[in-house]
Amino acid sequence: MNWLQDLLTNPNSIAHIVALYAFVIAAGVLLGKIKLFGISLGVTFVLFVGILAGHFGFTGNPAILSFVQDFGLILFVFCIGLQVGPSFFSSFKKGGITMNMLAVGIVALNIVVALVLYYALQGRVDIPMMVGILCGAVTNTPGLGAANEALQQLHYQGPEIAMGYACAYPLGVMGIILSLIAIRYICRVNMQKEAEDIQKEEEANPHLKPYHIVLKVQNEALSGKKMSQVQNFLARDFVCSRILQDGHVYVPNADTVLRLGDEMNIVCAEDDSEAIQAFIGPKIDGVDWDKQSKQDKPMVSRRILVTQPSINGKTLGELHFSSMYGVNVTRVNRSGMDLFAARQLTLQVGDRVMVVGPQDAIERVAELLGNQLKRLDHPNIVTIFVGILVGILFGSLPIAFPGIPTPVKLGLAGGPLIISILIGRFGHKVKLVTYTTMSANLMLREVGLVLFLASVGIKAGENFVQMVVEGDGMLYVGIGFLITVIPLLIIGMVARWGHKLNYYTLMGLIAGSNTDPPALAYANQISGNDAPAVGYSTVYPLTMFLRILTAQLLILFMAG
Repeated sequence: MNWLQDLLTNPNSIAHIVALYAFVIAAGVLLGKIKLFGISLGVTFVLFVGILAGHFGFTGNPAILSFVQDFGLILFVFCIGLQVGPSFFSSFKKGGITMNMLAVGIVALNIVVALVLYYALQGRVDIPMMVGILCGAVTNTPGLGAANEALQQLHYQGPEIAMGYACAYPLGVMGIILSLIAIRYICRVNMQKEAEDIQKEEEANPHLKPYHIVLKVQNEALSGKKMSQVQNFLARDFVCSRILQDGHVYVPNADTVLRLGDEMNIVCAEDDSEAIQAFIGPKIDGVDWDKQSKQDKPMVSRRILVTQPSINGKTLGELHFSSMYGVNVTRVNRSGMDLFAARQLTLQVGDRVMVVGPQDAIERVAELLGNQLKRLDHPNIVTIFVGILVGILFGSLPIAFPGIPTPVKLGLAGGPLIISILIGRFGHKVKLVTYTTMSANLMLREVGLVLFLASVGIKAGENFVQMVVEGDGMLYVGIGFLITVIPLLIIGMVARWGHKLNYYTLMGLIAGSNTDPPALAYANQISGNDAPAVGYSTVYPLTMFLRILTAQLLILFMAG
């Protein structure tokens, strides 16, 4: 039975370490699905199972544990960056600035409360442990990883900060939801009125989505004018997918000449439709284009999948579909969302392009764009590892600040995160295909996260129970609760009374500012609309970036 004893107890055995990780991760994920009061801790329970394993003496070679921890962290934050990159910069546009500033306020107040408590306790809790409590209080695991990595730069020899994280995390999840409920009663929110306001806002501000209308040309000034001239006169983006002229159906191009009485099938942004209708002519009942008996060629519409890497990053205007192929693109579907096919829209691998035109022309366009689903089944491994390499190099660059004895480095968390955000947004400009299916991204991200959590838990487990029972465990719980609740109540009231933010949107903002899926699930459950998800996705990219960066900088500035 020596083989079994070696498998269970030898910390230098690869088989023992792999089996230990497999058990901790499997048990943690399964236990994380259990709900208490409708709330579950999810994969974060892997940390607690790891602590339990470490407490009973199941551990591994410290060098191997550190490698797995750092590699898991890199994989996790890099996949997060790829996901949020495309929306990171657009979240600062009109409508998102206020919400992002409120989220920044929550992040800043979390740090202020943590520092006030640190000085009030007169050194009873050191800065590294306070940062660990802070990360648990705001339920942000990547921040814990960044802080751990910064401590390695400083050769920190103190207790594992994951202990503070583990103490603060459960009540952090509860504190966020309790804050949402408290804001509702403090601000006397009328839920029915909030829902009605959301509905009115959606009706008054239609999204920039494709909108179909059929118009009859009655503006005499347009007779004899080319399609390109009409678009320039109007200064509004629209696509004429088909035109009925002299009894024949055509796919028009920029040189098509309009005549009075022509019937045009137009796709445009919904909020541009009235202006286009007023300029061209009245709206008429839809023509059944497919049954027109005098079509020179049968017209078909078809979705084509962009899988050709050479198309990645090119605009619709650069591809000249209308003039060169005799087809028109009416809309582009990206990640489940329909986008209006403006000339300046940049195509990305994975887009689904709706094309209208003759069958033979559409086949040529399909060949140009790729349209091969198999290509998308294979993840772009090159982009991932090139990005990780550049991220590690970037994170290793020393940055000198006055008053700090050692140069600051973004490290293994900050470097890959920033580079992955930039690749996610601008990768097509350097011919990097950043497309990864959502399931593949989630798989890589979850694998990285559970490897990191299991490593941290196993390393922290040896002294955890003693710290909670005999040490300051309950103090950490109380500190974490204050760090969670105080900023949320202050910013929540500012958002409601100062900025008149809708309560449903505010719930998503608060969940996003803590990068907390359980809080978002609670908000979605009671809202019945998309407002919480919109608020969450608007502030999530910037907040995730700030949580990771500030946790690391707090360690380097304060502990350094």
